[in-house]
Amino acid sequence: MILDIRAEVRLPTYELRDDIPFYTKTLKMRMDMIYPADDPTVAVFSGHGLRLRIEKGAVEAPGMIRVLTDDPDGFADGARTLVAPNGTKVEIDELNPPLVLPKVQHSFVVRRLADQAPWVIGRAGMHYRDLVPDRLGGAMIASHIRIPDGGPVPDMVHFHKVGFQLIFCVNGWVDVLYEDQGGMRRLHEGDCFIQPPEIRHMVCEASDDLQVIEIGVPADHVTEVDHEMTLPTPHDRPNREWGGQRFVHNLAENAEWKDFRLSGFVCRDTTIAANTMAVAGVQVIRRGAGEPQWARHDADIHFTFVMKGTMVLQGEGRDPFALETGDAFVIPPGMKTLYAEPSVDIELLEVTLPGAFKTKETNQ
Repeated sequence: MILDIRAEVRLPTYELRDDIPFYTKTLKMRMDMIYPADDPTVAVFSGHGLRLRIEKGAVEAPGMIRVLTDDPDGFADGARTLVAPNGTKVEIDELNPPLVLPKVQHSFVVRRLADQAPWVIGRAGMHYRDLVPDRLGGAMIASHIRIPDGGPVPDMVHFHKVGFQLIFCVNGWVDVLYEDQGGMRRLHEGDCFIQPPEIRHMVCEASDDLQVIEIGVPADHVTEVDHEMTLPTPHDRPNREWGGQRFVHNLAENAEWKDFRLSGFVCRDTTIAANTMAVAGVQVIRRGAGEPQWARHDADIHFTFVMKGTMVLQGEGRDPFALETGDAFVIPPGMKTLYAEPSVDIELLEVTLPGAFKTKETNQ
């Protein structure tokens, strides 16, 4: 037996006949019910995904309604705020507001795992540790995410309204479905995904002690659930773009290592810069031949996570920081730094915005 169930929000009114034209003409809702016929005291209106019961003598406060539309200036003759005769306030706003990227507030940040930054429970039961507490003024968020106990993940098809988003696996594996990218994708240690803006996806299953680094720009961005789409989608469209960016599944296995722009290190490129029109770049860095040198860069955002090994981060005018696995740092543009005393097994994840920038080695 299928039950017919409806839900409605009740709002008070002083005189119902004054509210009817406001809700039907101004807010463009339809009236579904009214009674009693001789002296109406209750009316029900529906529209825009909302069902309202306007009732004379109801004890509730008048409330607030937000109407989201592609044409907010044309919805109510340009008005963005209204007040109904029954006192209910109405805000009219953009359904899909443009993404605003805050100006970066540059700072030198060091976040050490030993400092015991708190893990908090976030979306789908995942544990989050904030790697850049000041978030550079809201310009970016860097999260160390873990799932201690493996198995199916209670996720739904969703998408993020972002300018850039990276998922890099530092331990374990995770299975994810993506819109128009074929079947299940497994991310192993050292692999990464670029999730273009608004690509639909769903985390399906994870290993024990899954750990990933997630970078998002800007820091505060919206996650929306898509109740209509089913994954996997029937088409495989590897060249599709979302906001000028392509989906990337970069594999660590058989990667080519080259000299890094900093002496004493080698790197492998994850192809992120090429697939995001240089919005961002992602490199994995290891110890190479030669001695590390002092250097400056001019990238707007320069974030690094220590995946393995140890090093000493030296910066002009700063005390040295001894870093180890799980630590992270941000170097502002123009600041002279040195990656000193890197261990043989050092492995760093570097994320920069933009993907193309200049670095100059210099004497201390």
